[in-house]
Amino acid sequence: MASITIPQQTPDTFTLSIPKADVNFFKTMAKKMGWTIKRNKTKEFDITKTAGYREAMDDKKHGRVYHAESVDDMFKQILG
Repeated sequence: MASITIPQQTPDTFTLSIPKADVNFFKTMAKKMGWTIKRNKTKEFDITKTAGYREAMDDKKHGRVYHAESVDDMFKQILG
């Protein structure tokens, strides 16, 4: 009598972006394949929370904002 040893497989982890319309299909397919799905909630990006935005608003508040009629005018202001 022969014995068969089946090696254990270490699962890989992937992150997929799936259109909402295909989620149910993906769940069905994953269930049939014996896969597990873990859903990660994505955070919305809020630009008002960034340091650059706060700096820009501070510049605007203190009058450190300049106006240029064109790109050439802007370079003249910057380079003199």
